[in-house]
Amino acid sequence: MKHKSNTEAGNLPIMEQFYTIQGEGFHSGRAAYFIRIEGCDVGCVWCDVKESWQINKEDNLSIDSIITEVLNSGASFCVITGGEPCMHDLTELTSRLTKENIEIAIETSGCYPLKGFIDWYCFSPKKFKEPDSTAYQLANELKIIISHPSDFDWAETHASKVSKDCKLYLQTEWSKQERFLPLIIDYVKLNPKWKISLQTHKYMNIP
Repeated sequence: MKHKSNTEAGNLPIMEQFYTIQGEGFHSGRAAYFIRIEGCDVGCVWCDVKESWQINKEDNLSIDSIITEVLNSGASFCVITGGEPCMHDLTELTSRLTKENIEIAIETSGCYPLKGFIDWYCFSPKKFKEPDSTAYQLANELKIIISHPSDFDWAETHASKVSKDCKLYLQTEWSKQERFLPLIIDYVKLNPKWKISLQTHKYMNIP
């Protein structure tokens, strides 16, 4: 696992990019072009894209080619994810997408300061690595993955640090949904400031 971006200027290590439907969180159900950037040192044990952790230089793509693919898809909304995308300087990619009138969201653990221009900051902190303090200020959406009963208290700790306008979501870890989804439903009924996020793309069998 590599802990620092080793990308050259004008390139990013891309594991995959594709046009699909956003399956979770605030933008669930919305058509979105996903750019999955390699590199992550958070190490979530239940991560479903562990193959994105390693940075492979042979996967470097020019930002020109990434922009071309986004525009060719016809998408108006782009999600930058990983891995941990904030390990990389996203200034050039995001500024150029913005110039093309592409709305940009990022999905991040918040462990690294953001370098770039983002319209929507989805902050999903993990117990495995402490977030950078700036994540709480930037968060438009706080998404907490529930995989243990103690995660509810942990979620409230993070909710107390974000702005009052930040959207709050609880999402069950996929392999434990039979156990934890009923608990999340009960919790949200008792604490209606929270909403439920489901990984609807997995129900639809799309990427």
